[in-house]
Amino acid sequence: MTVKKKRRLAFAAALVAVGAVLAVVVIYGLGQNTMYFRSPTDIADQKIAPGVPFRLGGLVQQGSVAHGAGAGVRFAITDGKSTVPVTFSGVLPALFHEGQGVVTTGVLSAGGIFEAKEVLAKHDEKYMPPEVVDSLKRSGRWKEGGV
Repeated sequence: MTVKKKRRLAFAAALVAVGAVLAVVVIYGLGQNTMYFRSPTDIADQKIAPGVPFRLGGLVQQGSVAHGAGAGVRFAITDGKSTVPVTFSGVLPALFHEGQGVVTTGVLSAGGIFEAKEVLAKHDEKYMPPEVVDSLKRSGRWKEGGV
């Protein structure tokens, strides 16, 4: 093998090694920033370690909202099968109320209470943007009370 071929081979091997290292770093970084979505039933069925951040979604259980001192709020999120108690300290979104869909971000405490850092209220599943309603009305496909 000539010197020129050895140099090319060494360069190609170095390039492959650097590419592999970069791929591992990117995959590791993405894995550290992944936040999984869980339902109350998922939490009841699986053992989720305290302190692991994830998103919890469901409906705010009727009669569960209790305002505490300052900006503290306690409520429960349910999916119809299971319920998870939630604590949150901060300003709730304007759309937040009992029976409404929410997605929260936070961690599960050792006592099984979800400590939310962020609360996002969702529109009703029946919600449809006005532009879509107008379009359906013009096409004659709109039925009052839903599509």
